[in-house]
Amino acid sequence: MGYEETWRRSVDEPEAFWAEQATLIDWHTPPRTILDDANPPFRRWFVGGTTNLCHNAVDRHLRVRGDQLAIVAVSTETNVTREISYRELHREVNAFAATLVELGVGKGDRVVIYLPNVAEAVFAMLACARIGAIHSVVFGGFAAHNLALRIDDAEPKLLVCADAGMRGGKVIPYKPLVDAALDESRCPPPHVLIVDRGLDPGMKTRPGRDVDYASLRERHLDATVPIVWLESNEPSYLLYTSGTTGRPKGVQRDVGGYAVALALSMTAIFDLPPGQTILCTSDVGWAVGHSYNVYGPLIGGCTAILYEGLPTHPDPGIWWRLCETYGARTMFSSPTALRILKKQDEAWLKKHDLSALKWIFVAGEPLDRPTYDWLTQGTGKTVIDNYWQTETGWPALSLMPGLDLKPVKPGSPGFPTFGYRMRVIDEATGEDKAPGEKGVLVIEPPLPPGCLGTIWRDDERYVRSYFGHFKELLYSSLDWAVRDADGYVFILGRTDDVINVAGHRLGTREIEESVATLGAVAEVAVVGVADELKGQVPVVFATLRQGVADHPVDVAHAMERRVVELLGGLARPACVYVVAALPKTRSGKLLRRSLQALVQGSDPGDLSTLDDPGALEEIRRVLVRGPHCGARRA
Repeated sequence: MGYEETWRRSVDEPEAFWAEQATLIDWHTPPRTILDDANPPFRRWFVGGTTNLCHNAVDRHLRVRGDQLAIVAVSTETNVTREISYRELHREVNAFAATLVELGVGKGDRVVIYLPNVAEAVFAMLACARIGAIHSVVFGGFAAHNLALRIDDAEPKLLVCADAGMRGGKVIPYKPLVDAALDESRCPPPHVLIVDRGLDPGMKTRPGRDVDYASLRERHLDATVPIVWLESNEPSYLLYTSGTTGRPKGVQRDVGGYAVALALSMTAIFDLPPGQTILCTSDVGWAVGHSYNVYGPLIGGCTAILYEGLPTHPDPGIWWRLCETYGARTMFSSPTALRILKKQDEAWLKKHDLSALKWIFVAGEPLDRPTYDWLTQGTGKTVIDNYWQTETGWPALSLMPGLDLKPVKPGSPGFPTFGYRMRVIDEATGEDKAPGEKGVLVIEPPLPPGCLGTIWRDDERYVRSYFGHFKELLYSSLDWAVRDADGYVFILGRTDDVINVAGHRLGTREIEESVATLGAVAEVAVVGVADELKGQVPVVFATLRQGVADHPVDVAHAMERRVVELLGGLARPACVYVVAALPKTRSGKLLRRSLQALVQGSDPGDLSTLDDPGALEEIRRVLVRGPHCGARRA
């Protein structure tokens, strides 16, 4: 069947459809009931079935592909590459699991993992899954206070950390952050397991609490730890995402539904049959990293390249070289990372043999047309945008080259994937919008397998945060969207990233897209700031491509003209600032709210995830000097 028939069956006959997909993984006990949605918006998939993520990711592959590479962990920071077969992965995971057991971790206990993109992060996650523990991976380098908040919410039995990470050749000590977080925490774990990379020779340890992983690993290298079989709906992991109250939300993922959804997505969406290779450039601390650095590829019997380092070091061709070396069939990255590469010499796109590479997937934010054009023309590959959230756990909108590849429409992630019955509705009335009209993207329950089941220990917040926005019980994505006449969905930005200019609502995304059509612009962020006359006005921050930095005023005026040309005078930026870099988190997301706060002279908020603090200081200096175009000054 093609896409339309398959998707339609997944939403009209969900029990029959997902019963068939359940055969993609191993079950210790078959499910009794495929779907229980008697208590909406809550639902349970594959009720009564018992399975295990580690078994499906490692053990079941040993007989057929034990000697195949499972993980290739590459660090251009430490110049270390580790090629790990499924058989070797099995040994390492068992050693790590035995270590967890020795430290008192068991089924249902939480383990906070605070590691960079290193092989031990994968070992730790799979070891938790093996023994039924619930892992909570926190992005390495998170500030101590934010780490403490997550520790207190999860109440872990153990914290696993590295002595340090590295970024751009600079050592980032982790252990002092952990110590500070545990000093602040109300619920510090009794033990800290340290993966010592030798990067911080001055690291201080606390006797009785801190344990060296290397010594325990040596003792347990020949251990065999039995699989703990979990009921499909028991929690597998927690992954924290920001909340409107400032208190992070612990997205709770199940076991069986997640495994089935990932297994299906590997072939239908990412076109990766067993034995193929994927380069996913995410960090394991984010949702994409969980699903497509670790669990998805391994459940699918593929090889996953895990990368620690900058996309431009040792040169801007490093990712393409990895694709060539390991014959990657699919690459998965973010628009932000690709825009960094777009600023480099295009010759790097041609330097390596990419004949094995078929697909380049991008997610995390909408893919702008200039970056899409640069990437498709430079590589000759099919570039596929896809849309999802931490909450969904896998793509909710995408094209599906493994099933039925529809034509790419630049700017659109495509169509709903399996089980996602989506609508674009009016935010006030809840009525469906006509094709071409902007509305809020919502999902009709039940959410398909793989999506969050609730918020950790807070069912009420789950209902309020995701299903409390409309009279009808609908999951709100909190994203503006438009569906065209052919059914393609276009994401226009967050519902809270809207500027109300003189009573007219403008999406910042639309203005950004207009500015980005200028070839001189490398990256752009638009924020709305308060204006006494109009309520709000748009302000543009942009970086320029190499070779045009000597003419910032000319380019700034060109940006203003382009916005007016494409969107009309109402969208004219109040001012345009040309800057050397935009402030981003380490995951590559632009800190638009911090920019907005700086322009308005208010608190820029939590900057613990800021990648380059110097970028924010440079923004402050530029604001003092004044805009390159427009009248507004800080």
